Amino acid sequence: FQTWRPGECTGRFAFKVDYLKATSPEDESRYELSRRLCLPYQDFHVIARHCREVGIPFLSTPDGFQSLKFLVEEVGLPLIKVSSTELTHLPYLEAIGATNLPVLLSTGLGTLGEVETAIAALGRRGRPQVFLLHCTSAYPAPLGEMNLRAMVTMGRAFGLPVGLSDHSQGLEAAVAAVTLGAVVIEKHFTLDKDQAGPDHRASLDPSEFSTLVRAVRNTELLLGDGIKRPTATEQKNLTGIRRGVVAARAIPRGSVLTAEMLTCKRPGVGLPPSLLGDVVGLKVNRDLAEDEPLRWEDLR
Repeated sequence: FQTWRPGECTGRFAFKVDYLKATSPEDESRYELSRRLCLPYQDFHVIARHCREVGIPFLSTPDGFQSLKFLVEEVGLPLIKVSSTELTHLPYLEAIGATNLPVLLSTGLGTLGEVETAIAALGRRGRPQVFLLHCTSAYPAPLGEMNLRAMVTMGRAFGLPVGLSDHSQGLEAAVAAVTLGAVVIEKHFTLDKDQAGPDHRASLDPSEFSTLVRAVRNTELLLGDGIKRPTATEQKNLTGIRRGVVAARAIPRGSVLTAEMLTCKRPGVGLPPSLLGDVVGLKVNRDLAEDEPLRWEDLR
């Protein structure tokens, strides 16, 4: 969720960016829109209690010093999500860092230098664990402007875990981010994408969100541990799929093997193809039928 007091983040001189102009009444100011969408503080006690009852961690993004104090001291948060709005709001970042709660830092609109400065501010009065969320601050965000490799750049630059605050439509960006190392995915959620309001078009409904979770979990399985070796299932198939050294024709016992007597075919139960040249010149100690695999015990 998001928590703010009317006027705490959005002042009376604030103006609407394009996506807000398209999704809110024309005669409603940015300040009035923020005031209308604001949930009162008491609602968050109800929401947090329900989250505990159903086993979902409660999380809300504070939009100012008052809301931060309320959420941390009165409601209780397992971690603090910092919106991209606050990336350059250094006194506020210092106050967040002082809580020593883990921090999800959204970096929309930011440069690498601004992210570095924000990380320093978070650590000025505390030592919070910081997760950097790459973000494109547009609703919905164009796919061509997602720049997911910037997430990788931040991880390498600062040595911190990374994730994606995803405002694009669909599931592709979130799943692709997981393949690039994201350990956190944020996606907006709505019960009805056709509702009036600024965020619904860039959100997922319950069915889509369920599909996203399955896709992310399956992607994690697909990525594996990165070690190149046969899997347990492959081990069972190995000899049936690979080639081995076999008799190219029937070979009588006592014959001295020549290259023309041998070839490589399935199954791979005998000598591997890499040893084909090593057995030329050896004698076979039993009769071999055409295509019969050759083993060490058949040679002398």
